[in-house]
Amino acid sequence: MKKGKAAARGVSADTRIAARNKKAILEAAIGVFTAKGYDGASIAEIAKRSGLPKANVYYYFGSKETIYRTIIGDLIGEWDRALDHLDPDREPAEALAGYIRAKLDFSRRHAAQSRMFANEAVHGGRFVTRKDRAHMLAVTLEKAKVFEAWAAAGKMNPVDPIHLFILLWGTTQYYADFDVLAKSHLQKSRLGAGDFERAAETITAIVLKGCGVVQPATAAQRGPSRAARLRG
Repeated sequence: MKKGKAAARGVSADTRIAARNKKAILEAAIGVFTAKGYDGASIAEIAKRSGLPKANVYYYFGSKETIYRTIIGDLIGEWDRALDHLDPDREPAEALAGYIRAKLDFSRRHAAQSRMFANEAVHGGRFVTRKDRAHMLAVTLEKAKVFEAWAAAGKMNPVDPIHLFILLWGTTQYYADFDVLAKSHLQKSRLGAGDFERAAETITAIVLKGCGVVQPATAAQRGPSRAARLRG
């Protein structure tokens, strides 16, 4: 029994070490790829930045391309999770606000990863596979149906859902992909949480108004409850 517990602890410790090392490698690689692109990056530089031997990098990922594709896959996964906010059972005002905040939160927390993906797209997207593109298109078209359903229910104006998505992606990812310009225009040396909060409020207000989103009336707007009226 004791040997079994000791072995389990050993496996658990190994798993934590592996997770920590993989995270260090991926974070280092994002910095290198963002600065130098795929062709200019090297395993040696990624290893040096991660603080791990080259052998460890090869052990966990096997090649530079595997690291690069892993980072792209992780980013697509994060963007998929943000899309979960666009649930047809939610009110559009709440759902759109949640989606915008989730996208901006990713731009704030993972600016370098967003810029790396933008750089990949600008250079033709050779490492964005057909499977990746088919997946992104499929989830976008599926969520486009949510906008159409809200419009059919009279909760927002009919809009071209794909162009709406492009608008949302452009505004939320700008703060990461073009942070140099964003900082210049906002006259800041760095973008803080408050800047992203103001961005979320501004973008949300413009999108909701532009889409003619009908917001559920608050208790104050509806007036006194039936019980209160009877008491009066």
